[in-house]
Order: sequence, then structure tokens, then C-alpha cells
Amino acid sequence: MPKTMTAMDEFAVRLAKFVIGHRWLVIFATLLTTAAVTYGAQFLQMSNNYRDFFSESNPELQAFEEFQGTYTKNDNFFFTIVPEEGDVFTAETLALVEELTTEAWQIPFSLRVDSVTNFQHTWADEDDLIVEDLVKGAESLTAEELAEKSQVAITEPLLRDQLVARDGRAIAVNVVLQYPQVDPFEVPQAVEYARTLRADLLQKYPGHKIYMTGVSMLNMAFQEAGMKDVMTMIPLMYGLLLLLMAVTVRSIAGTLVTLLMIAFASMIGMGAAGFYGVALTPIALSAPTIILTLAIADAVHILITMRNSMKAGMTKRDALIEAVRVNFLAVMITSLTTAIGFLALNFGDAPPFWHLGNISAVGIVAAWAMSVTFLPAMMSLLPVRAPKLAAANENNFFARLADFVVAHNKKLFYGIGAFAIVLISAVPQIEFNDQWTEYFDESIEFRRDSDASTEYFGFYPIEFSVLAKGEGGVSEPEFLQKLDEFTQFLRQQPNVTHVYSLTDIMKRLNRNMHADEASWYKLPDDRELSAQYLLLYELSLPYGLDLNDRVNIDKSATRVTATLTNTSTLETKVFLDAARGWITENAPEYMQATVPTSAQVMFTYVAERNVESMIAGNIIAIVAIGIVMMFALKSARLGALSMVPNGLPIVVAFGAWALMVGTVGFSVAAVASVSLGIVVDDTVHFLAKYVRGIREKGYDRAGAIKYAFETVGMALVVNTVILVIGFAYLATSHFKMNADMGLLTALAITFALLFDFLFLPALMLRGSGKLISGQKDDSEGVQQNVQTQPAE
Repeated sequence: MPKTMTAMDEFAVRLAKFVIGHRWLVIFATLLTTAAVTYGAQFLQMSNNYRDFFSESNPELQAFEEFQGTYTKNDNFFFTIVPEEGDVFTAETLALVEELTTEAWQIPFSLRVDSVTNFQHTWADEDDLIVEDLVKGAESLTAEELAEKSQVAITEPLLRDQLVARDGRAIAVNVVLQYPQVDPFEVPQAVEYARTLRADLLQKYPGHKIYMTGVSMLNMAFQEAGMKDVMTMIPLMYGLLLLLMAVTVRSIAGTLVTLLMIAFASMIGMGAAGFYGVALTPIALSAPTIILTLAIADAVHILITMRNSMKAGMTKRDALIEAVRVNFLAVMITSLTTAIGFLALNFGDAPPFWHLGNISAVGIVAAWAMSVTFLPAMMSLLPVRAPKLAAANENNFFARLADFVVAHNKKLFYGIGAFAIVLISAVPQIEFNDQWTEYFDESIEFRRDSDASTEYFGFYPIEFSVLAKGEGGVSEPEFLQKLDEFTQFLRQQPNVTHVYSLTDIMKRLNRNMHADEASWYKLPDDRELSAQYLLLYELSLPYGLDLNDRVNIDKSATRVTATLTNTSTLETKVFLDAARGWITENAPEYMQATVPTSAQVMFTYVAERNVESMIAGNIIAIVAIGIVMMFALKSARLGALSMVPNGLPIVVAFGAWALMVGTVGFSVAAVASVSLGIVVDDTVHFLAKYVRGIREKGYDRAGAIKYAFETVGMALVVNTVILVIGFAYLATSHFKMNADMGLLTALAITFALLFDFLFLPALMLRGSGKLISGQKDDSEGVQQNVQTQPAE
């Protein structure tokens, strides 16, 4: 062996002997370190703000924050009331809405409440403008009065399809909140109050359904989905994987020690996050599941090698030392490359993925350290016996597989290569789709209520701050005319259910000031007259229902809100492009700065933005992993060659996903980095044994490949099964992004084993020349005598 490899083996042997000789010290140090780092977990907080999914440098977030600094915040509760009898214009239903409107002001942090009952209805009384609540004392209204209120509400553009369904089957109350954002319990406090209020009203007014949606419920859903995953997924995951490990490793002691090791690694990862001040999202909360899945891999390799060595006649102590020596380099490289892959998530534009990457990387490194220290120390204490089942059957299977691969390497190379090309060609068919109501499964209340509410009202608001020509410019007739044209354009777009615009208020006021004659329902043609209407109207509005949410302070801009139904990301982009196009082609110069914004706009572009930002991160990760492989394997050619089976499974997995599913959310940006770090593991272990076969055993290529299959084949299969189960189990997450990430990563890991077993050996046998130092050019011999058995 080259000197560097000898030095590495010697170091591993010295480390193993030290650990076994000072096992109590190692165990105590492990417990002390774990307790010290886990102390930071007390500082962890749950995130309940969807803005945490976007970095501060995100331009869509910056535009939205600027918009909200000009107008009212959009944090809200949207109550959708649906009576069983199918008509909202009854005394009982309107009484419910009236009471909810009144009581909603008591919801913590409430700033404004809008409903049909407190809608500021205007009408003319000779020369006076009357402004009053549309509905008062609903319980005492006569049938004629109810019919009159119904007619006003259904024909009013600001109410129809916004706060009352045009068919009268549903009615809504919108509560706007202003959170101080100084206490993480603000949102849960408001949600708890709102839910209690709903429960009280449902008890008082039977025969109704009340659905709660809005931004505040979205924020709460992120927290609830994360907590449900923690409470259900992690315990079941521990049991499932440990059962699988007990069956494959066949060691109660090894299973118990692995349980402790992966628990400690997860605790260290979360404790480090607490010290760093991480706000936990459902994405970050999947880190413990990922850590425990990956942490098992190192233990499996060491325990299986130990088991096989004891079967060969070694004592437990010698078998432990041999297991550490044989696997030290491989587990170190796999842990390093996996950590690099997860750390690459920091290049993205979504902080939750930063946190996922950093927590997982810390846990992975901790698991590696414990696998070569804590694991041998504990195993040296506990009783261990080699299982009766001989390894011969396993070795025979993998020996036959090796013979098959070597004998048919040409067919496998071109066949699997063609298979990969076919799937890769499907990658461009993938469509990004981030509908944030569908981030959650139906066990989350927000998802159920959103689906129900969307049957009656739109759900995704798109906001425009339309600039006028200077201070007071919103009263300029030219501006109002262009604003009205823009409003009508938006209303004609597909998937738009409602548009809220100042022009509808101005038209109504102009009609009111002309004795409510229908012919005067049009925009005023005089700036002074428009300004007087606006001033008179504002002076008549009660506290909390002013126009500050529609017109900025100096009246140089106004807000237009277009509400979309449950639209896909592609449909939203079409709408946004159309709106921008209309502004560019039709609006005067002073209106050109108008840009669409909202949470929907942010989520629409988040996938593309993260994929673009992750490209650089993945390139850096690939280069870093390649360099690590070159140095570790002491072969630039072999290290570079290894990147082919490392990269192909990921791209092929995306191609398969395109054919099977077709759409992905912005979690796709994380899959490449997560998968890259993990799929390298099989390649590393296979190539490490291949190199050891040549340098230590003196085999040729075919012999070294067979040696690699026989020594590490079973461990790779076990690890792949564990990893696939672990990541596939994320599909049971209540959070869609975790489910997609888990399934896609599991698919990549499956393809990784396929490529490492069938394509990598065929690739290594292609052509001539030396892949590693000390290897003879035996390519011709391989082709002519593929069944040659390596000399032991």
C-alpha cells in the first residue's frame, strides 16, 4: 500500500485501540459533549410566519414588505360562513355575521374588521351623503328589508365575490391583524382566540359551518404541521429502522448502541440549532429523521465488518479494531461528502433549507465521530456473539453478481447508459407548482378549510400599488380613468374572482352625489370634485374602516387587489405577465413603476429562484466532493470517474419524477444537494474496497471489483434499504415539501445503488490505462478472461 494509505490504516488502528483501552473515558466524554450541546435545544422556537421561507435579500419579499409599509398589513383571518339552508340573507345568518363582526375586534392584534354587516353603504338624502352600516339589528329585519340588503350586497362590486358569494350561498368576515412581532406566541394566541370565538358562535347558531383561512391560519398551519411530524414520524421512524437493523445486523447490543448513537447525533444537531437561534419550520424539523437515517449507515458498515470478522475466527476486540481499520476512511469520506451536500443548501434562497442543511450536517459529523469512538467503546463492553447464519451465502450471491457484471460489462454500460439518457430527456417536462394551500395534507385544519372556502371565494390575492402623478394625484381624472381601465382588464383575466379598486368607490360616490341616478355611476371628470368626494367620504367613515388600506397618506398611490382562485404557479405567472404587459403598453409613465406583489407572488417564483441559486452551490459541492474523492482514493482519474455514478442517479431520478408526477415545489432545489451528499456514500464504500483490493490484496480490476462486491455488497444493500425507507417515510409528512423531498431523494438513492452495482464497475472496465497507482493495464485481460478468480 502507498504510505498515505498505510498511515491512515495505522491511525485507525491506534484510534480503535485507544477507544477500547479507555472506553469509560470515551463514553463519559460522549455523554458530556451530548449534554452540553443539547442544552441549546431550550432556545429553539417554532416558526409561525410564512416570511421565514424567504431570505431578506429575496426581491419579492422586499417588494412585499415595502408594499405593506405603505398600506395595511395583510395578516388576517378570513371567516367563511355557510348556512345549511343555502341562503345567507336570513335574519339568523346575518345576526351571526353581525355578532362575529363585533366580537372579532376583540381578537388579539386585530386592526380592522370587514363584513357585509359593517360595510359602509352610501346613499343620498337630498343634498346629504349618508354613510352607514349596511346591516343593523339583523335579527329584527323584515323579509322586505332582508331582500333590500341582499340586492345591495349582491350588486356592490366591493362585496360581490369578496365578502358574499354572488349566489348568496356563503358570506365572509375578514379580520386584519397587526402583529408586533416581538413574541413567538402572538400568532398562536390570536388563533386560539379566533377558534374559541368560532366554537361559541357555532354553538349559538347551529345549522352553519364556519371555515377559517387567511394568512394567520397559514402561519399557524406551518407550526402545526411541524409539530405533528415530530410527534408521529420520529418515534415510528426509530422503531422501523431499528427493527430493520436488528434483522440485518443480528445483534441486540449493536442495535441498542446504534439507537443511542443516532439519538445523541439528533440531539446534538438540534441543540446546535438552538444555540444558533433557529426558528423551526416543518422543513427544519425533518432534520432529526434525516440524521437518524444517515447515522445508521456508518454503524451498519462497522457492525457488519465486525460480525464477519468474528465469524472468521477473530476475537471481539480484534474484530472491532479490524472493523474500524477497514471502514475508517470510507465512513470519514461518506460523512464528509454528505455534510458537504447538506451545507450546499446554504446557497439557496430559503432559510428553512439553510437550517435543514446545517442541522443535518452537524448531526452527520457527530454520528461519524461517535461511530469510530462511542460505538466501539460500547460494543467492547457489551456481550456480542457472531450469528449462526454463515456469510458464505451472502458472499456467494455478491460473487455471482460480480461475475455477471464483469462478464456483461459492455452490455450493462451501454444498456444502463441508454436507460439514463431516456429518463434524463424527460427532465425538461417537470413543472414548478407552489400552491401554498396544498403544502399541507388534509389532517391540517387550514388545508380542509381552505379547500372548502375556495368553493365560494378566491384565495390568492395579488396586490398592486398603482402610482399617481404626485401628491393628491389619485383624484386626477386621467389617473382614475387609467386605473379603471386596468381594473376592468384584471377582471377579464382567467382565474380572477374579484378586483378591489378605488374606482368602484368613486363611481358610487358620484352616483350618490347626483341623487343616486344610475346614469351617474361613472368616474367624476373634475379633480376638485373627486377630491371633495373622497374627503367627504373619509370624514364619514368610522374608526378602523378608513381608506388607509386603499390609499397612501399623501394620496399619491392607491392599492388594487386582484383575488385569484386556486391557480397553479404557471397560471399565476401568466396572470402576472399579462398585468405587467398591460401596464407597459397602456399606462402613462408615472404608472410604469407599478409592480405586482403578495405572498402568492413570492411563492410563485420561489422554486425558480432557489433552483437558480442552488446551481452554484451544487457545482461547488460537486467540485469539493470530487477533490475529497481524489485525495482519499489517491487517484485523480478514479476520483473524477466516480462523479459519473454520483451525478447520474440524481438527474435520472428527476427524469423518472417528471414521468410519474410531473410537478414539483421549491423543495426540488434541496433534493440535488441532499441526494448528492448521500448517493456518494455507496460509491465511496465500493471504490474504497476496490482500491484496497488492488493495493492491499494485489488483485487486477476484475478481482478488485469482485472483492468490493463480496466485502461491502451486503452493507450497501442494507444501507440503501434503510435510507430508502427513511426518506420514503417522509412521504407520510403532513407537509408536502418534506414529502416530495423524501420521495425524490429515496428515488435517487435507489438509482444510486443500481448505478454503483451495475454501471460503475462497467465504467471502470471501459478502455485502458491505470485508474490508480500501482495498477497494471489489464483491460484486455478483463475482456478475455472475466471469470478469473482473484488469488487470496
